[in-house]
Amino acid sequence: MQSLTEQIFKLAPPGGLFDETVIGNLFPESSKGARALLVNRACRAGEVLRLKPGVFVLSPTYRKSEPHPFVLAGILHAPSHISLESALAHHGLIPEAVYQVSSVTVERAREFSTPLGVFSFRRVPARAPRAGVEAVEVARGAWAFIAEPLRAIADAVYLDKTITWRRDGIGYLTESLRIEEDDLRSISFEALDEIQDSIRSRRVRAYLKGLSHAA
Repeated sequence: MQSLTEQIFKLAPPGGLFDETVIGNLFPESSKGARALLVNRACRAGEVLRLKPGVFVLSPTYRKSEPHPFVLAGILHAPSHISLESALAHHGLIPEAVYQVSSVTVERAREFSTPLGVFSFRRVPARAPRAGVEAVEVARGAWAFIAEPLRAIADAVYLDKTITWRRDGIGYLTESLRIEEDDLRSISFEALDEIQDSIRSRRVRAYLKGLSHAA
């Protein structure tokens, strides 16, 4: 076992995830170059997987718990929150999405293809990025920011510029997003004003208003 792997294994970070800060704390006397060499050796040995520059995970043989994909998404690109199909699946409104984890960010759009899956980040400008978003404990001691159903719908409508309430109505949700019409009645509109004030899109505002009257 490589020295870096051994130290991270003893530390047992949740999901086996760690970054350069953790490495620096474990090897404070080593130079930046020496720490990079430790990382390269562990990666070449297949004991550590590089997820993006500066972010790593122990390979399955050496990690004591599995990394939750929602937690990993938050690490890969921040600030962001789980949204769109991933959030709707999390809330049980659509069949579980397995192809990739979909997130929204106020920063630039990104996509990461990692050994643990594909993670996409779509840009939705927002004055209050956490409007309609809640912190959820997705695994023991592991938390992620996840859009409530209404926010996930607002994000989806914002990103698809062709969608309007007048033309598409509930059909967009039941046909394109595959949400059962009966399930729409369970959606909370408590954060409606907060979401509308944050995203500040007339088209999204009109869609959410129409949905609130129809649901």
